[in-house]
Order: sequence, then C-alpha cells, then structure tokens
Amino acid sequence: MEFTEWIRGRTDDQLRALVSARPELITPVPAHLEGLASRAGSPSAIGRVLDRLDRFTLAVVETLAVQCGPVPKKRLRELIDAALETAERDPAGTDARASAGASAGAGAGAGAGAGAGAKRGRANGSAERGRTGGRAEQALSAALDRLRDLALVYGPDDALDLGPGVRKVLEDPAGLGPRAVDAFRHHPPEQLDEMADDIAPGTPGTGKERLAAALADPAALVESVSPEARNALDQLAWGPPAGRVPNARREVRLASARSPIEELLARGLLAATGEESVTLPREVGFYLRGGRVHRGLLAVPPPLEGTQRDRELADRTAAGQAFSFVRSVEELCERWSIEPPGVLRTGGLGVRDMKRTAGELDLPEWVTALVVEVAHAAGLIAAGGGVDGEWLPTPGYDLWRVRGIADRWVTLAATWLHMDRVPGLVGERDERDRPLNALHTDLRRASAPSVRAATLGVLAAAPGLAPSRDSVLERLAWEQPRRRGPLREQLTEFALREAEQVGMTGLGALSGHGRALIEGGEPASVLAPLLPEPVDHVLLQADLTAVAPGPLTSELNRWMTLTADVESKGGATVYRFSEGSVRRALDAGHGAEELLSMLARHTATPVPQALSYLVSDVARRHGRIRVGTASAYIRCDDPALLDQITADRRSAALRLRRLAPTVIASRSPRAALVDSLRAMGYAPVAESLDGDVIISQLDSRRTEAAAPVRAVTSANGVDPEVAAAAVRALRAGDAAHLARREPVDAPGGQVPRSPATATISALQDAIKQGVRVWIGYLDSQGNATSRILEPARMEGGYLTAYDETRAAVHRFALHRITGVAGL
Repeated sequence: MEFTEWIRGRTDDQLRALVSARPELITPVPAHLEGLASRAGSPSAIGRVLDRLDRFTLAVVETLAVQCGPVPKKRLRELIDAALETAERDPAGTDARASAGASAGAGAGAGAGAGAGAKRGRANGSAERGRTGGRAEQALSAALDRLRDLALVYGPDDALDLGPGVRKVLEDPAGLGPRAVDAFRHHPPEQLDEMADDIAPGTPGTGKERLAAALADPAALVESVSPEARNALDQLAWGPPAGRVPNARREVRLASARSPIEELLARGLLAATGEESVTLPREVGFYLRGGRVHRGLLAVPPPLEGTQRDRELADRTAAGQAFSFVRSVEELCERWSIEPPGVLRTGGLGVRDMKRTAGELDLPEWVTALVVEVAHAAGLIAAGGGVDGEWLPTPGYDLWRVRGIADRWVTLAATWLHMDRVPGLVGERDERDRPLNALHTDLRRASAPSVRAATLGVLAAAPGLAPSRDSVLERLAWEQPRRRGPLREQLTEFALREAEQVGMTGLGALSGHGRALIEGGEPASVLAPLLPEPVDHVLLQADLTAVAPGPLTSELNRWMTLTADVESKGGATVYRFSEGSVRRALDAGHGAEELLSMLARHTATPVPQALSYLVSDVARRHGRIRVGTASAYIRCDDPALLDQITADRRSAALRLRRLAPTVIASRSPRAALVDSLRAMGYAPVAESLDGDVIISQLDSRRTEAAAPVRAVTSANGVDPEVAAAAVRALRAGDAAHLARREPVDAPGGQVPRSPATATISALQDAIKQGVRVWIGYLDSQGNATSRILEPARMEGGYLTAYDETRAAVHRFALHRITGVAGL
C-alpha cells in the first residue's frame, strides 16, 4: 500500500489526532493530503516526532528500520520478545549503551546514570513483566497504535512498514551499522573483487554482490579470526558500530594480514568509511548479537524511587512557598520602582545590582535570579527610564498587583513553565568565558519549556512521591531517549529546584495546584484555600520596631515597606523605623498626622512614645529648607539655620553663595544639593519654579516598554478547533486535487493562424458561448505551440482561460496568439 493512499484512507478523527500530535505538519496547512504525506516524510518533521518517542516505542521503530521492507507483526513480536526476555533473564545485561546507540550525541554521564537506575528498576519488576506475555503484547500493540497515529508506521498487521524517510533519519538504528552494500560503496571495484576472491571464491556476480552474499551469513568468517580480533568485534557489537584505526583504507589480503584489525579488514568484517574510521556491517552485528536487535528492553517505564510525602502537608508547604514567591516578586517591583538598577551596555542586570537585590529580598542569589527572570518574562518589569536605561516596573505590574494572591501566582507559575529563559545559568560563564548576567539575552534555551513540562510530568506520574534526582533522570531517559545530554540533565536539575521555589512542588512532591496548572484545570481555586490568611495589623514595640505576626495584606505591606526598613524575615517579619525611613514616607507626600494615624489603625499595641517623637521630630524639620534651581538655591525662613549651613565645613564642596538673608545659591544640581544637605543632617525638600513643594512619588515610577509576549499552547500542541478546521481544508483540497482533469494532447498539424481582429472576435464568441477553442501561441522563445483552451475572460490585453493541454489556468498575452480555430 502506498503511504499517500494510506494517509488518504485515514478517518477524520485519525487525521485530527495526527495533526494535533505533529503540529508542524499544518504550519502552514498543505493544499491536499498528498502534500501532507510529503511533509510527514521530510527529515525535519520525522526528527521532531522521533524525539517525542519513549524507549520502547523507539525500539519498535528501530526494529522495523533494520528489516528489509514490510514485516509481519508476528515477526516483529518475536524480535521484541527476545529483548524483553533478555532483560528478565539477565537484568544487568540491559546496557545503557543500547539506548545511547540509538540517540545521537547522548551524554555519557546521563547514559551511565540511566543504566545504573535501570538496573534497580529491572531488579524490582522485570521478572514479572517478562513472565506475563500478555502485557508485552499489549505494550507492542499500544506502541504500534501510537506509531500509526503519528504516521511513522503504516500498513496492516501482516505488512508493517515505516513511513517514507524514517530509515534515512535513523542513523545506526539500535547501534547497528549500515548494510554491507552501503558500507563498501566507496571501495574501489578491484579491491572488492580481491576481497570476494579471498572469502567467496568461485561465486558469481560483481565484487560487491559476492562480498554482500558472503557477509549475509558471516559465521564462518567470524569464527576464523584470532581471539584478539574477535574481542575487537565484540566491542563494536552493541554499538556504536564505528571505530577509529590508523590507515583504515589500506589494501590487505588474507595472506598478508598480520594484525587483528587487518584480519577483520581482509575478511570484510570491518569496512573503511574514511582514512581513519571503520564501521561494522549490519549483517556482522546481527550475528554477533545472536540475531537480536536490542540487548534488552523495558516495556514499561522504570519505577520512580524516592520519599513518600503526606499529600496534604506537601500541598500546604507548596502553598506557603507560592505565597512567598508572589510576595518576593511584589517586593522586587516595589523596590525597583524606588531605586531602579541600571541596564548594562550589553543588556542584563549588573552583578552588584544582583547582590544588592538579593540582600534586600533576603534571598540566595540563584533564587533572586529566578524572581527577576520570572517577573521580566511575565511583563512586570522591563527596561526603560531614559537613554542609559533602568529596570523598572511596567504598567502591567499595577494590574497584576490588584488581583488575588492565587491569580497572581497562576500568572507567575504559568510564565515560569513556558518561558524559554534559564535563570539557573545566571553566574555561570559562556563559551567566551564571559559571565552570564540575569536578564541577558544569552539565557535563552529553546528546550527549557519542554524540559520543565517533561520533569513535572514525571512528578505527576507518582502522586505524593518526592522522587530522587537520579530516578527522575532515569525516567526521562526512558521517556525521551533521543533528548539526552549534559544540558538536558542540567535543565532537569534546574526545573526540580525551581519548581520548589515557585510553589509547584512541596517537599519534592507535585502539589495539587501544580497538577491543576499542568493539566489545564483551575489552579487558582485549588490554591486559594491553602494560602495563609493575610493580617492587617502589626505589633509596634518601644525599640522603634514593628513585628508582623503573619503575611500582611498587600496595601499594608507596601505602606510598611515605604515607612520602615525590613530588619529580618522568618516566621514573623521585623520592620525598623528610622529617620531615613520616616523621611522617605514624608517625601512621598504623607504627613506626620497621617503616618501616626495609619500606625494607630494597624497596630495591636499602642503607638510607642519614642516612635511618635521620631515621626514628629523628622516632620518638624522636614521641609524647613527648600532647594530650587539656580543651578540650585536654598531658601529658608530662618536666617540662623542658613548661617549654620554656610559655616559648616562640609558645605565647602557645594560652592554656596548668600544672596539674601533667607536665600543661598549653589552651582550644584538640585538633586545633588538635596542629597548633600541630607547627608549633613538636615531635612530639605525640593520645590518647583513656582515655589511649590515637589512630592517625590518614589513608589510609582513605571516604564512605558511593552510587556513581552508569551506564546501559550494547548496541552496537545494544537487547539482542537484548529485541528478540525485543518482536516476539513485538507479533505476539500484533496477532493479538488483528485477531481482535476489530466492534460490532453494538442491537435497535430499546423497551428491556427488568423488576422488579429478575427482572433479577438472568435475569442469573444467562445467566452459568450462557453465553448473550447484551438489556438496557436508563441512561447517566450518565439516557438509556436498548440493549446486547447476554455476562455473565461479577456481584459487588459490578456486572455484568462483553462488550458487543457497543461491542466491549469493561465493568462495568455493576446499579441502572442497566432490564430483561433474551432473544435
């Protein structure tokens, strides 16, 4: 059965499943099903879908790939059973190299870890799986159903075959090398003749054919080599099948072979593929493996190992961490709205700014990097603020801030799950030995979202279990064997630790709201009942501190952050009031009475006298001195205070000049003058050109930069309505494609020739009557050709018609038509 016809015979439901699982096939939607079949066989599309297969399903594909042509399901089952029985009989024999041979570029460290974990899993459950033949049959049937759904395998059970292009994409499937005819294709014919004369004398055919026939049953050749040569073959038997030897293309005969490698080259048991590279022909590999394709297989994923957690405790722990993460993002945005860090010339956040931010948030630097990156990816902070650039909150932060805690967490968690940035790389160095800073473009990794989704999928498979790192890596190596490597292992470790910080997991186990998020449920409704209840009061103490007995409400938290400095965090947050913090609130436009009234409303204890004195004293001195622009000037109604300033030695750098008893001019900028006077112990305020006090809204600076757009896909990659519409378009296009008329032969003889006026008149009559005509037409080289047309319209010196000789609609230049004749 042809692959295109098989695709055409699929039901609409099956086609919808195909395009949903392989969205690249409808990007854009092909014109017809023949185009869909062609795209499904392209190397890039096949590579993507192979990367999504688990170890067992990929083994089924590899088993079919090493066969010639269609294979009955019975024969496929025998080959798969041989590997499953080997895993039962000798669990240690299922080597990780068998998996690594099927995945190009697999990391050695990941393979070793997967192999060690696989031994533990097989020791626990392989014997039972091997003894139950029905379960193996079910696993094979399920794998074939999935491969048919993905259009990687087609045909009935008695003639299963791989889709076009699959064999070409699989390099060395199951660790087996190329067939002999392909392995020796670059050898000179005379060298192949000499090798065939040595190992298959008297057989007919060309040297390559005789050599391939001799290697089809290589038992005698393999058994005739020395023990050293046999050991070299055994090292290549289970893959990878290639090796390196010096002078691999040397000409050697059986009689002249001296070393073990020469023994193998002379017998064709190794084929030279380069000047220093050799490969093991597939037929020889099959013999060395005892007719098996894989050393051992697991029909089901290896079991997860770890610590069992109480699910309610894990959910509450994750909810508390989710609350803390939301508050960390909020605190970050509030602090950066007051003191925004600068944008580096190369982009990103400076190392010093990162350390300062980590200290302010009281978090480790890697957690701070996570908070910063998620806030940026969610569109809550962006670069702005002028020529040099500053990292500031966006207007989107104000919209996010007024929502409930659970809804805010969903936004942040979904952003973390789907963003392509890797906060865990902050602090490492790139290939040029340059540090990777937070918010830098070099932190993007295209595979990061898929690794996070796969890691959380592993956690979702074991509710209430906190699996170990090695167990998760082992399971991922089975689920996606072609996507292994050092980077993927590193991304998995990042995903596990970041999921705990974001609040997706608690004590290492996936939380209920985390599961709802990845499965498309209602995570906000699951999380909301578990969140700690915010409190709307603090405990004021005589030592100018305030203790928050729990998480404060958002508004009270913002007000306390503005009015006091955070001294410590933990079960309760301790704030300290100081002259600087009170002045910060006064600069933001709050009065002394307002501050004391706010404290009285939100304290469970009386306002201490010391705190009242502090607020009143700072407010009394606040604003007595006014600073304007001269460059800048100082204005004060108390001349004695100005005398004190001019007499202060610390004011010498300000280059002050007394203009009047109540006015001093300075060449320093207004902002610098205000800061200097505050450093001297005064409490000036800035004023406008009209003499009004400038209220410093330090907590409302925003950038106008647009928030980054985050693409969100459905669980299966394609929206169901989009998949259904694509299938309808494919069906309609295919019907039109099949209904098209085949080209007809042009009439013989001389092409028609007629005067131009007669030609135009005849074409107009044909359009009115809807009849076909025979025309002569000059092509671009001036050659006269015959065409049979169904004219449709004539305008602007062109005739639009259906050309039956080409089976397509064309436009014809009227001046090139030599004449018209009826049919």
